[in-house]
Amino acid sequence: MDPVLRPRRSPLFMPGANARALEKAKTLPCDAIIIDLEDAVAPAAKPEARDRAAQVVSSRPYGSREVVIRINGMDTPWYREDLVAAVAAGPDAIAVPKVGSADQVRTIAAEMSAAGAGPEMSIWAMIETPRAVLDCLAIAEASDRLDVLVMGTNDLTKELRASHVPGRGPVTAALQMCVLAARAAGRVILDGVYNDVRDAAGFRSQAHEAMLMGFDGKTLIHPSQVGPANEVFAPDADEIAEAHGIIEAWEAGEGSGVVTYNGRMIENLHVETARRVLAMAQAISTD
Repeated sequence: MDPVLRPRRSPLFMPGANARALEKAKTLPCDAIIIDLEDAVAPAAKPEARDRAAQVVSSRPYGSREVVIRINGMDTPWYREDLVAAVAAGPDAIAVPKVGSADQVRTIAAEMSAAGAGPEMSIWAMIETPRAVLDCLAIAEASDRLDVLVMGTNDLTKELRASHVPGRGPVTAALQMCVLAARAAGRVILDGVYNDVRDAAGFRSQAHEAMLMGFDGKTLIHPSQVGPANEVFAPDADEIAEAHGIIEAWEAGEGSGVVTYNGRMIENLHVETARRVLAMAQAISTD
């Protein structure tokens, strides 16, 4: 499957230290599972969580779901052992927090190769600092291993000394800069988490904002967020019907010079968008 068209609507963080949560993840309809060795694991529990995550991932229990291990950051004492253990376990990707430069991406990629990672194992780089936002294009283009950018909106908001408010006005410019970088580099980009798991309406509103902004999906912290994320970031029935209509009108009018659909002039760019809508719908239905 084209990595850009692989559904990443609902990557769900699951704590690597929690065996029950990792078992529950087998039953959840999320597109991806991110087994977390960083924020969700206390320092004293990190070695145990690393071993558990590696054992679980090695057993391949999650079917077609994309499996990612988020290791601890490069500036921590756990980074190297995490990376080696994660590579040996064989996930689809390794997520690295607080990636701040293109050089760091190249170092991560080289260390993954040295640890035996095949070319299919990718990097998910978390963008969590002002420096990372300003250098996001260079980060996105630093290695062919880098497949996905993940916004770390909690840390970014803290680093900006900004506030969490509805609509995310204080961080909107940063989010848009990173979407621009992802699209320029041909990478997938995921929005950050929504903290209040009790606020279903607030989550859906923020997910919809992210979809309109161009994000491919939204990282999640609770199973209750999976269904709404899958819905928001998937083409709906009206979009699919319109895509079919645009393509049919284009093919019927090929060579006529001007093609219209429902009174609107159609150009090749509209056809390309329609084809992508249908391809994503197909990818979701067969995932």
